[in-house]
Amino acid sequence: MKSIVILISGGGSNMAAIVERCVAEGWPARIAAVISNRPDAGGLAKAAGRGIATEVVDHRTFASREAFDAALAQCIDRHAPDLVVLAGFMRILTPGFVQHYEGRLLNIHPSLLPAFPGLHTHRRALEAGCAVHGATVHFVTTELDHGPIVMQAVVPVLDGDDESSLAARVLAQEHLIYPTSVRWFVEGRLALHDGRVRQLDGLLRLRGEDLGEPGCAPGRHRRGLGPGPAGHSD
Repeated sequence: MKSIVILISGGGSNMAAIVERCVAEGWPARIAAVISNRPDAGGLAKAAGRGIATEVVDHRTFASREAFDAALAQCIDRHAPDLVVLAGFMRILTPGFVQHYEGRLLNIHPSLLPAFPGLHTHRRALEAGCAVHGATVHFVTTELDHGPIVMQAVVPVLDGDDESSLAARVLAQEHLIYPTSVRWFVEGRLALHDGRVRQLDGLLRLRGEDLGEPGCAPGRHRRGLGPGPAGHSD
């Protein structure tokens, strides 16, 4: 049974999606704890309501980023996690922290990386006139919003889209691809080699509004966007 620790800073919608899928699909894993850097994070109550242990490591009480990350790692390690999941965790992590969890630290970013690392991804996609936008699940490295890509979701940018409407459609896809990516990890269905991820069942690592369910076999996508190349998540 794999142990998962989830880090949040806000409402925890991606955390909740992972928890629900873990229970509903009977993954060989348990959510050992949900930890936040903000005591007022709404996701803490959601986790506690599901019987999950919650903890707070308030970054504002530490003199440096390094001191905070050391305390956070100590808190995480008490739960002996096989996987640490960043689900809307709004802190830039130090290289030492990232290296400590190398190969077992996942993040989701609301863009089709490597496009639009950082914040305000939906606004930037609209300003750039992108035809498509989306989200990326990736292993975390010391370079911000980069790292081996596990899965991506694509949404078309529609006429009349604004930041809010585009963000809502991207978030809906995040709630599908992040649980799938976590499940693949805990079931040993991912291989990470030379900075690239391989899905060991040969399943697609791409989905979207006009594609099939995450993890479909190649050729099983729906009409529209095919399986070609492919801010702030909560």
